Amino acid sequence: MSELSFEQLFEEQGMKQISTGEVVEGTVISVKEDEIVLNIGYKADGIISRNEYTNTPGVDLTTCVSVGDKMEAKVVKVNDGEGQVVLSYKRLAAEKGSKRIEEAFNNKEVLKAKVIEVRAGGLSVVVDETRIFIPASLVSDVFEKDLTKYNGQEVEFVVTEFNPKGRRIIGNRKMLLAAAKEEKRKALLESIKEGDIVEGTIKNVTNFGAFVDLGGMDGLLHISEMSWGRVENPQKNFKTGTVIKCLIKEINGNKIALSLKFDDTNPWLKAAINYQKDTVVKGKVARMTDFGAFVELEPGIDALLHVSQISRTRVEKPADALKVGQEIEAMVVDFNEEEKKISLSMKVLEPELAKEETVEAAEETATGEVSE
Repeated sequence: MSELSFEQLFEEQGMKQISTGEVVEGTVISVKEDEIVLNIGYKADGIISRNEYTNTPGVDLTTCVSVGDKMEAKVVKVNDGEGQVVLSYKRLAAEKGSKRIEEAFNNKEVLKAKVIEVRAGGLSVVVDETRIFIPASLVSDVFEKDLTKYNGQEVEFVVTEFNPKGRRIIGNRKMLLAAAKEEKRKALLESIKEGDIVEGTIKNVTNFGAFVDLGGMDGLLHISEMSWGRVENPQKNFKTGTVIKCLIKEINGNKIALSLKFDDTNPWLKAAINYQKDTVVKGKVARMTDFGAFVELEPGIDALLHVSQISRTRVEKPADALKVGQEIEAMVVDFNEEEKKISLSMKVLEPELAKEETVEAAEETATGEVSE
């Protein structure tokens, strides 16, 4: 009988030959935290280390596979020097994953993966053991200085650059966020109109107003629309994160003007009753000019107290007799609802006697007579 070759002996014993780069199938006969042992029908068992199973660091392999599981892997070395076959599961998965990602790239498919590493320049994710990089500029549609919050999170993205030979596969999350916002913007504009009352969340407060997130677009609540009265400092009256109801005053393209001046709270609705002529009212000096003082009767209603109506005695400037913030009592001497103007007088409330005594005193001074 002729001597059998080495290969024939293996074939007769049911053993197969393997070579580097070949894909083999085996059964898990042992698994540890960092190592999987496969029976691949060869004279030696195949070994898959943790590093050759996944790109994800620190994975406990006992949570990934169990004894008896069937697995495919790629032969890295037929003999590692100790008679064992070195196998790689992740390289085979990466090859399959690369094809999968190429299809997603061509079809503009949305992928989802967990962030395994945060770098200074962006995020690293793994899809089917294929690493994809999302640059910081493509992580969000707004600037984000700190990306560490994404570590371990699942993110959605599209592949916008695919070059596996150059090991450059780029993901883009910004594109999805921008598209989603655009859809929400269109939906919002289709659902609202001027005069509607909507609910929103204060996003930012400035010295000229507040920006309110309406769920798809931001609206501007200008300082002049925050109250029927005066608002000196919006940042004292409004806080970021507060939910408020606003009136849509105007929609102009992508700009939405908001207001808190609701028609049913307009103080001028009852002004004709509350401030009719000859009514004595109380108010607070809001501001002064050379010709008079403006008195706030209630938020949204100011009345003019002309300098000639401050006192029966001569007053050169309002500031000579009044101070901003001072509370006064006066009579309504004119009410014009159409022009929304109210005129006040303090001097008509002064006793006439005071005027007569002033005249008498002036006459006595002129004649040199002084009464005792």
